[in-house]
Amino acid sequence: MDMREANELLHRVAAGEVTPEDAASALRADTVTDLGYATVDHQRGMRQGVSEVIFGMSKTPAQIEGICRSMIAAGQSLILITRLSQEKFRELPEDLGITYHEDARMGIIGTIPEPDGMGPVMVACAGTSDLPVAEEAALTAEALGNEVIRAYDVGVAGIHRLFAHADDIARARVIIAIAGMEGALASVIGGMASCPVIAVPTSVGYGTSFGGVTALLSMLNSCASGVSVVNIDNGFGAAYQAHLINHVANFH
Repeated sequence: MDMREANELLHRVAAGEVTPEDAASALRADTVTDLGYATVDHQRGMRQGVSEVIFGMSKTPAQIEGICRSMIAAGQSLILITRLSQEKFRELPEDLGITYHEDARMGIIGTIPEPDGMGPVMVACAGTSDLPVAEEAALTAEALGNEVIRAYDVGVAGIHRLFAHADDIARARVIIAIAGMEGALASVIGGMASCPVIAVPTSVGYGTSFGGVTALLSMLNSCASGVSVVNIDNGFGAAYQAHLINHVANFH
C-alpha cells in the first residue's frame, strides 16, 4: 500500500464506505513477508510514497512470480518489474496479469494512474540507441503518477533537433537527460532549463566511451548548474528521483 492508496482508504472511511476496523486491519497488515529468497516490504509505499519495485535481472521467473503474488496478496495494486527480459516474461503465468513493455524492458501489473504531479517530467535522450534507458525512465515516471514529455534522438550531433523542444524544456518541472558517447546533452539542457536536470549516462558508444564511464565523468563535471547524475543506464533511478521532486508537496 502506498501513500495514494492509504489516503484513498482513509477517505473511504470518512465517507462511510469502509469501517474503521477494516481500515485498521488493512494498515496493520504484515510489514514484510519472508519468502526465503526475498523479504518483501509491504509498507515501503507508506514510508516513502512509492511501493517496492522488483528488479528482474538475475532473478528467476519463479522468484519474480513469488514476489508478485506476495505483493498482490498484501493489496499492492501497481507492481513494477524492471529489467525484465522477454524470455523471463514468457515463463511467467498469464494470471499475474503482467503487461510487458519491450522497449523499456519492464513489466507492469495494474493500471498506470492519472498524473498528479506539480508539472510534466521531460525525458530527453541523445540517440535512438539510448531508447531502452529512456523508455525505462519514461514508463517508470508515468507509473508513479507523472505526466511525461518524450524528446528522443535530440543529441548534440544535430543540436537544432533539441531547440525544437524549447517550449517543452521551459514548462518541464524536472528533466531527465540521457546520453552515451561523450554525454554532452545534459550540459546543453542544463544551460537551457530553469528546473532540476537529472543526467543519465548510458553504456552506448565506441571504445573510449568505456561502457558509459566517459559520459558519466562528463556529466559529473558539467559546468551547468542544477545538473545531478545517477548511475550508468539507471533510467529507473532517474525517474524515481524526478518523481520525488515533482511530488515534493505530497511528502510534507
